[in-house]
Amino acid sequence: QVQLVESGGALVQAGGALRLSCAASGLAFSSYAMGWFRQAPGKEREFVSGIGVSRSGGSTYFADSVKGRFTISRDNAKNTVYLQMNSLKPEDTAVYYCAARFATVNTEGSQYYYWGQGTQVTVSS
Repeated sequence: QVQLVESGGALVQAGGALRLSCAASGLAFSSYAMGWFRQAPGKEREFVSGIGVSRSGGSTYFADSVKGRFTISRDNAKNTVYLQMNSLKPEDTAVYYCAARFATVNTEGSQYYYWGQGTQVTVSS
């Protein structure tokens, strides 16, 4: 049974930083691309960032809205992917989800097989 468990969400002031974690189990983690998505109230889910499998270089991808502020990394020994979020803005407020799909990153959420339950990030102004 595949499980993705996010953690690290919190209430933070604008300009602050958070690190989200997503711990995976029940899958060959190193063979899966991992993505982070978010959904704000009343808005559609959107791609935030993704990281490919390490053997292909672990290529990283970011939405334009977070480029230069967010970084993504993975630790295959711990079956965990991280999203470091710096210089947070109120518009970053959302539930953040991690997701897994085999091999390559895709910006479409429908292309991901497995999803976590989400973690709330709230950025106050």
